[in-house]
Amino acid sequence: FDLQDFPAVNKVLIKVKKKEEKLGGLSDKIISSLKEGFKDNTITVDSTTEIGPKVGSKLRRDAMWAILAATAGILIYIAWRFQFRFSVGATAATFHDVLAVLGLFNIMGKEINLILVSALLTIAGYSLTDTVVVFDRVRENLRYMSRESITGVFNRSINEVLSRTLITSITTLLAAVALFLFGGEVIHDFALAMILGITVGTYSSVFVASPIVLLWKKPLPTKR
Repeated sequence: FDLQDFPAVNKVLIKVKKKEEKLGGLSDKIISSLKEGFKDNTITVDSTTEIGPKVGSKLRRDAMWAILAATAGILIYIAWRFQFRFSVGATAATFHDVLAVLGLFNIMGKEINLILVSALLTIAGYSLTDTVVVFDRVRENLRYMSRESITGVFNRSINEVLSRTLITSITTLLAAVALFLFGGEVIHDFALAMILGITVGTYSSVFVASPIVLLWKKPLPTKR
């Protein structure tokens, strides 16, 4: 179970995770235990809410639609700002980051909830920012390095922004680690997802998004 304290209003939120068949009478047992442990205090239950499998299924479905909508928005935005092949690379890198964090959470036995969905959408935005920085430098270098091969342009562009990417990622990672260590139980999973997402997103913008653009059959045009 999880406890969330609200000292300003003298209330405590208790979250209990149990199978549906074990939920019956659970609130009465909690009240009895509290009254027995705090005999000198008056304990009142404001409300009791149970989230069953149907509600949980709806939350998962809505979360999936939110992620798909965000991914579609990324695809359209990058295609408009750069080219369609760039949008495919950016979208693939974003999917890679989201699936990697989901997989790691599943391996660790963590709960997939709305807090994690919020973290995944944040990770998608962070990964996209890193990818756009690389692609923007590639587009700029294509204008002035017409004699250079496409692979050479990408390689030089990545090297030019690599220090910026690493410094930004390390700074953000330190903030996420601080949240993980000192933010409390409520934000623990969000901070963990951010730590994993920042780590994965840093290399995906270089080692996933860029190679996908390079694998595109049609050569990239150069502009003067």
